[in-house]
This record gives sequence, C-alpha cells and structure tokens, in this order.
Amino acid sequence: MTRFSSGLVNVSASLIRVCGGRAKVEGETGTILREPVHGSGVEMKDGCNGVNVTILLWAAVLAFPASWMQKAKGLLAGSLAIQGINVVRFISLYYLLQYSRPLFDFAHEYLWESLIMLDALVVFWLWVQRVFRSVAAHSAPA
Repeated sequence: MTRFSSGLVNVSASLIRVCGGRAKVEGETGTILREPVHGSGVEMKDGCNGVNVTILLWAAVLAFPASWMQKAKGLLAGSLAIQGINVVRFISLYYLLQYSRPLFDFAHEYLWESLIMLDALVVFWLWVQRVFRSVAAHSAPA
C-alpha cells in the first residue's frame, strides 16, 4: 500500500509544480508532501489513499446484477474517479495546512471524509443509470 500512496503523493507534487506551486516529496517511503519554504507538510497514510472507499465501490459494483463487461467498466471508471478526487483532496489539504490548522483539521476529519464517500455513491449511481440505459436499449423493440 505504501507504493500506491507514494505514487499519489508524487502525482500531487507534480500537479502542484505544473500549476506553479512548490512542493517536494519526502519521507523514507515518499509519502510526505512538503512545502519547501515554510516546511509544513502532509503525509498520506493508508487510510488517506482512497483504497477503502474504492473497495466499497467495488463491492457495490460487483454485487449489482450487470454483465461482467459493464462491471469491469464500472470498476475502472469508478476507481479513476475516486483516485482523481482523492488527489484533489490531498492537494487541498496540503494548501489548507499552510493557511490554517483549524481549517485543515475540519477539512481532513469531516469535510473530505464525507465528500470522498459521496463521490463513491455518485459514481455508483451514475454507473447504475448507465447499466439501466444499456439494458433498456438492448431490450427495446426495433
């Protein structure tokens, strides 16, 4: 899991630098994103990498009555959506920590916990809608 978290931290640092910000990856495992001037940093631990929410989405998709191809598409698209939002989450927490510790704490413990779970629910709902449209299109009389 550490390699996955490290990869997300590296993606986050790269996006920050591409957008003109400053960030460096540190730590023995490469899971700390640090602001090089002031030294504040955030660490991506196992509960922060979105894997638990991705597993929840996978369970819902796999349990839903759909074809294996539809399930595969749902798993891939859903995983990418959750991890994309998770990178946005991590970058926002990086900047919030530099601005305000109380805001960081609120966003980390409450706001983003809810939003990342909501993301999984919305992704699942959109996928279910797509499955229903596909079934309806294939069963409609010509």
